[in-house]
Amino acid sequence: MPFKHLLIDHRGPVSWLYLNRPQALNAISFDCMKELRSAWLDLRERSETRVIVVSGKGRGFCAGADLTDAPALNAEPGPEPGFLQVAAGMEEALLGCAKPVIAAVNGTCCGGGLELALMCDFIIAAESAKIGDAHANFGALPGGGATVRLPRLVGLAMAKLLMYSGELFPAAQMVACGLVTRAVPAEQLEDQVQALADKIAGKSPIGLARMKTLLNDGWSQPAELAVKTEKLVAGEHMRSWDAAEGGRAFGEKRKPEFRGY
Repeated sequence: MPFKHLLIDHRGPVSWLYLNRPQALNAISFDCMKELRSAWLDLRERSETRVIVVSGKGRGFCAGADLTDAPALNAEPGPEPGFLQVAAGMEEALLGCAKPVIAAVNGTCCGGGLELALMCDFIIAAESAKIGDAHANFGALPGGGATVRLPRLVGLAMAKLLMYSGELFPAAQMVACGLVTRAVPAEQLEDQVQALADKIAGKSPIGLARMKTLLNDGWSQPAELAVKTEKLVAGEHMRSWDAAEGGRAFGEKRKPEFRGY
C-alpha cells in the first residue's frame, strides 16, 4: 500500500523503511504511527525480505512524537484508539517480527525515536548523530518501553542520567555505554549498514528467527530455564532443512543455500 509518511526501498533481501517527515525531524504523528504498524505487518510477511533496516530521511532519525499533533496526543478516551493505543499496536507489530531489524540512526534520535530504535535488534549510528531521551524536557513520560529497555542496555544509573537530564549525547558516547552497537562516519552509514544487512540476509532465515526468539526470551528468563529452552529449540532446529544444508555445504566446501525451513 502507498504511504504518506514513510518510504520503503527494497534492496534485494534487505528492505529499508524510512520515516519520511524530514521537515519535522521525522517526528511521529498519529497517522504516521498507523502507517508504521501497517508497514511492519507487511514487511513481516514479505517473503523476499530477510532483513529490515529502519532509518530517517533528512537530518533526523526521529525526534519522537509530533507534539504539534496535540488533538491526537491529548484526545479524550473514546471508542477509537488513542495515540498510545495505536503506538502499542505498532510496537506489537515490530516486536513480533522474527526477521532481524537494524536501526540506522542517521541524525537526531530522541523520545519516541529512541524508543523505536530500542525496539530494533541493534543500533548502527552516524558519528554525527545525537541520541537521548528528552521526555523530561516536555514534562512527558515514555510510553514505548524506554524505562524498561534502556536500563537493560546501559545500566540503571546511565538510563537515569539520560532520562532525567533530557540531554542528547554523541553517538560515540552511546557506543561506550552499550546503547549504540557501532558508530560510523555519516557518509558511510547506509553503505556500511547495507553491507552488514546483506551479510545477515545470507544466513538461514529460520535459524535467525529462532536465535532472535531465544535471545529475546532468555534476556528476561532465569538462566537455568533459558538454557533448557535453548536445548529444546536447538534439538528441533537440527531437524530443519537449513541445518542439514549448512552441514552439507561445510563438507562440500561451498556456500550454503538456505531455504528458511
